[in-house]
Amino acid sequence: MLPYKIATLLYCFNEREEILLLERAQEPNRGLWSPCGGKLKMDRGESPYACACREAHEETGLQLAPSDLHLAGLISEHGYQGQTHWLMFLFEVKVKLKTLPPVHAEGRFGFFPREKILDLKIPQTDREQIWPWFWQFRGGFFAAHCHCHADGRNAWTLEEAK
Repeated sequence: MLPYKIATLLYCFNEREEILLLERAQEPNRGLWSPCGGKLKMDRGESPYACACREAHEETGLQLAPSDLHLAGLISEHGYQGQTHWLMFLFEVKVKLKTLPPVHAEGRFGFFPREKILDLKIPQTDREQIWPWFWQFRGGFFAAHCHCHADGRNAWTLEEAK
């Protein structure tokens, strides 16, 4: 039986509408570019919004309130890399970043224009559906499920979109 983990991802932009991505120094997804964020502290009963605010402060230095966040998406992944199930809350940060955050224990940051994201080394699930749906439903909301198969194939279901 695989463990279930809950995480938040933060979609932060600068004033030029470039997205902030983190080249991860740790697993999962070491060496790949993805939005910053982290695991929910379930033992403390932390809410996804509180987790997103805490992670934003820890990784970028931003002091956010829940009202600074827009819940853009909800992704469940069944058997990601054969190791765990994930429930991920995707938040777009309404506050625009003015500078690139410094290198962090989690990795190094970069700002990228939308059209360059698919040229980067990014997680397969991000490439297949998460990024396309994020852009398609930006400003609204989407929920999706990914069944990750042992052979590397992913079966996606878009469960809700607004």
